[in-house]
Amino acid sequence: MRLRMTMPRTRIAPALAALLLAAPVPALAATTPAPTAESTIIKLPLQPQVGADLRMCSAKTASGLGYSVLKDGTGPKPGKTDFVLVNYIGYLATNGQVFDQNRNTPLSLTGVIPGFAEGLQLMPRGSVWRLCVPAALGYGPAGAGESIPANSDLVFQIELADSKTAAEVDAIRKAHETAQPAAGN
Repeated sequence: MRLRMTMPRTRIAPALAALLLAAPVPALAATTPAPTAESTIIKLPLQPQVGADLRMCSAKTASGLGYSVLKDGTGPKPGKTDFVLVNYIGYLATNGQVFDQNRNTPLSLTGVIPGFAEGLQLMPRGSVWRLCVPAALGYGPAGAGESIPANSDLVFQIELADSKTAAEVDAIRKAHETAQPAAGN
């Protein structure tokens, strides 16, 4: 013999369920703070986060600088005192928070952090590399402002668009200065 249990069908049960589902839940409504005008302002520059898979390098130099070749270049490599034109994005190795990015940026290799300068000297012109810069080759215990905490390991994606020696830059400056007075006449 088989027992059959059935629930009595009433119109009250569906109506009660609909009423309960539609009613606001006071505990949840009270925990959601109302947005303020200030909390809706996006901080500039826009600082995205880079995924964990893009924060690692495949090789290391003797100094501890990590690197990955993302695109091969065929041009010459810059020297210690050269000037470069780069496109780059810099982010923290720990969480991928972007702290700086720029395009067509002229830099002197004598004026950048040691890891950035070392990595650029390994790169042929036209290449794109990822550099994993340990804190000792970056900003070290001092950090850099609010964006780069003390002892932070950094990651840079760098495209080396061009490079010039100090002598080439001096010649370009002299030619430009010579052309300026002639242009004024």
